[in-house]
Amino acid sequence: MSYLHPPPSPNIPVVVHKDFGGLVSEYKAMTEVYRRQNREVRLHECRSACTLALSLPNVCVYPQSVLRFHSAYHRDTKQVDPQISAELLSHYPPAVRERLGNHLTRHYRSLSGQELIDLGVRDCTRPPETMVARARQTPVTTVAAAPGAPEQTDLSPAASLVGGVRSMLGLGSPQPSAVMPAQRPALVASLSIADAPPPPPRPRAVGDDEGGRDGVLARLAPEPPRRPDRTAAREAAREDVASARLPRLMLGAQPILPTHFTAYAVLR
Repeated sequence: MSYLHPPPSPNIPVVVHKDFGGLVSEYKAMTEVYRRQNREVRLHECRSACTLALSLPNVCVYPQSVLRFHSAYHRDTKQVDPQISAELLSHYPPAVRERLGNHLTRHYRSLSGQELIDLGVRDCTRPPETMVARARQTPVTTVAAAPGAPEQTDLSPAASLVGGVRSMLGLGSPQPSAVMPAQRPALVASLSIADAPPPPPRPRAVGDDEGGRDGVLARLAPEPPRRPDRTAAREAAREDVASARLPRLMLGAQPILPTHFTAYAVLR
């Protein structure tokens, strides 16, 4: 895209990829159009009369851009025109003019985009700086009541909340202040833990004398079933088996060994 052939919409920036310059009058007229539109112009490679874009307030370059400067000359005679050259030089920023030595020559003088950025030209890779307007904060002053004047009561929401809480706790309403506070009082600063009354005692429950609530629940809960004594049952079964397997004695005979020894021998 060249400097003299921009996109039709004024909201689209003009991106100059490679422009070799031309008549100073044509570039000067197009520069004024861009100035009225406040249009953004981004320069990649720009030579000769195209460098008039540096006079725009919304122009930028890339660090790898290249701008080439030289004096103006007549199209037909090829002779340098000092007046047009001086006018061309006057449109550059002061820092750029100083870098060029405040004069132009017939030969090209090149400046890189990084050099121009260091001289104050905006970098296209960075967004333009924006100004943010903020409202000025009005200082709050403390107004004291005149002697003999009726006392003024603070009607702020914080004061109303403090008064309601003090009334619920039985502390009474706060005394009206004769001086309007500069800041709203904090609820934490108005009430303290020491001023709060102790909580009411817990109502007595049924069965407090016999273990309290846990005692009542313990009595109401059904007793869990007891597990059978397997050891006693096993010993009884062994005795039954042993008695069934013991040999029958003759009438009037007495066993030589005790019964448990005999049962142990039979069970084994």
